[in-house]
Amino acid sequence: MEQRIWHKQYRPETPAELDLEPVTMPELLARQAKRIPKSDAMLYMGKHITYEELDYLAGRFAAGMAALGVGRGDRVAVALPNTPQTVIAHFGLWRLGAVPVACNPLYTDAEMEHQFKLAGVGAAVALDLLCPRLLALRAKTDLRLLVCCHINDYLPFPLRQLYPLLKRQMYRRYERQAGYWPFMEVIANAPGAHTGPPPKWDDLALIPFTGGTTGVSKGVMITHANASSIVQILRAWFFDLASQPGSELGVFPIFHISGFTGVLNTCVINGWSNILVPKPEPATALQMIIKYRPDLVPAVPTLYVGIMAQPEFAKADLSFVKGFFSGAAPLAVDTIHDLKAATGGDIMEVYGMTESCALITATPWRGKLKPGSVGVPLPNTDVKLVDMEDGKTIVPVGEPGEIAFRGPQMCAGYYNMPAETAHAIRDGWFHTGDVAKMDEDGFLFIVDRTKDMIVASGFNIYPREIDEVLFEHPAVLEACAVGVPDDYRGETVKAFVVLNRGMKATPEELDQWCRQRLTPYKAPKLYEFVESLPKSAVGKILRRELRDREWAKSGRQRNV
Repeated sequence: MEQRIWHKQYRPETPAELDLEPVTMPELLARQAKRIPKSDAMLYMGKHITYEELDYLAGRFAAGMAALGVGRGDRVAVALPNTPQTVIAHFGLWRLGAVPVACNPLYTDAEMEHQFKLAGVGAAVALDLLCPRLLALRAKTDLRLLVCCHINDYLPFPLRQLYPLLKRQMYRRYERQAGYWPFMEVIANAPGAHTGPPPKWDDLALIPFTGGTTGVSKGVMITHANASSIVQILRAWFFDLASQPGSELGVFPIFHISGFTGVLNTCVINGWSNILVPKPEPATALQMIIKYRPDLVPAVPTLYVGIMAQPEFAKADLSFVKGFFSGAAPLAVDTIHDLKAATGGDIMEVYGMTESCALITATPWRGKLKPGSVGVPLPNTDVKLVDMEDGKTIVPVGEPGEIAFRGPQMCAGYYNMPAETAHAIRDGWFHTGDVAKMDEDGFLFIVDRTKDMIVASGFNIYPREIDEVLFEHPAVLEACAVGVPDDYRGETVKAFVVLNRGMKATPEELDQWCRQRLTPYKAPKLYEFVESLPKSAVGKILRRELRDREWAKSGRQRNV
C-alpha cells in the first residue's frame, strides 16, 4: 500500500504491508497439532488440553455434528462462556464448513429469537442452564438441534466432583428429547474424525452480532479471510513474541469479537496457551494472573480498574506480564502508569469494532505510547477521517472527522441486511460512525460516536471528553455522561458517577472540577451518584442504556 504518515511509527521488524497467506484457522490448528503436539492449547481451571488433543476433539466434534445432520454453510449458535467446549465447537464447526453464530449467554429470549431468525440458526451449542430456554425457541425459530454443555465436562478432579450433582439432574430430563444431545455424547458417538475439505478462504467463518448500542443488533459477516488475516497481522505486530512459547489470559469472552480475534485465534496462530476465564470478574482475573502467569493480559479498562482496586494487587509481583492491551473505552493515564510501574510490561491500546474483526489501530508494540490515543493503523490497513456531513471530504490533520477504514479485516457486510451494508460500505471503505482526530504522527484519538454526540444550544458536545475529565477526579471510579432532554437547550449534559470506595464528592465539587477543565457549555448540568454503571458482557459501559432511560422518563423521543 502507499506510504502513510503512521508507517514511520512501525518497528523495523514490522512491514507496512504483509504478504498474507490464504490459510484458514482450522488449517492453522492442524499445523500446530503437528508442530507442537504436546504444548498446551488450553488451560481450564487446572485442566490441560494440548494442541494434539484439541485438533482431535475438533475433528470428532465435526464428525459427530455431521452425523446429526449439520453440514457446510449451516448456521450454528454457540452460546457459551470461555470453556473448552467453546474452542472445540468453533474449530469443529469450521472443519464441517458450518458457520458459528456468536451468542452471548446473557441475551434475553427476545434477543435470541431475533438473532436466530435473522441468521437462520438451525442448531445451537449452549450451556446447560440455557437449554430449557432454547428448547422453548424451537417453536418460534428454525432451531432443530441442541447440544448441551455441562460446566464440569472438562473440569479436572477434584473440581469435577464439587459440581452439584443435583443441578445436573435438573436438566437430565431434557437429554432424551428429540434433537437434544449432551456435548460429550456427540464426541463419544462420532464415527471417527471428520476428514472433509477445509472451508474456503472467502467462506463465512462467523456471524457475531453488534452489541445493539446503536439500535437493533445486526449480524456481521466475518469471513475466513477476515479471521485469518487479522491474526496474521497481529503476529507481525507482536514481532518478538510470536516465535516464542507463550500464554494469554482468555478473559475477553470468545462470543465477543475481541475474544474471538484477540484470544481464540491469536493463541492458535502463535501456538500459545489460552488460559480460559469463564467469568471475567476482577478478583477472579487477578487470581488467575497470579497463579498461571500469562505473558499477555487483554481486558477492557473497567476490568483493569477493578483488578487494580483489589487488595492483592499492590503486593503481587506481576513482572512476568510482558504486555497489556486494552480496548472499548479510553484507558486513563493513571491506569497506564500504574500498570507499567507494577509490571514493566508494555501497554497497548487498540481500536476496532465487530465489523473490523476487533482491530483497526493499535499502540505500536515496543514503540511510542501516547496516552489518550488508540495508536496507529495496523499493517495492510488504511484509515481516513472524513467530513461528518458529506462523508467524503478528508478533514485536515488535527480536525475531527468520521473514521473510515479498509483492509483485509473489513467484514463482508451485514447478514440479510443489504441496505445497512450499502450504507456502511461505500466505495470500498467502511464508515464506522466513530469520530476521531489524527495527529501529525498518525496517532488516532477517539472523540466519540456520532450517535452519542450531544447537541446543546447548537453546540456539539462529545460525552467521552467529559467522562475522561471526571475520571481524573480522585474520588471518581467511573463516570458516564449522556445527553438528556432540556426545554431550553434541546439537550443538556447529565453525568452518572460511581465513587471510589470510602470517598465522597458533591455535585458542586464535581461541577467546579469540570468547569476548570472544560468549556462551560460542555460541563454537566446534572449529576447522579450510582452504585454501578450498566455494562456489556466485556465490561464496556452502555451509554445508550442510560441515555434511553432518561429520555423514556421524559416521555420525549431523541431525534438522533
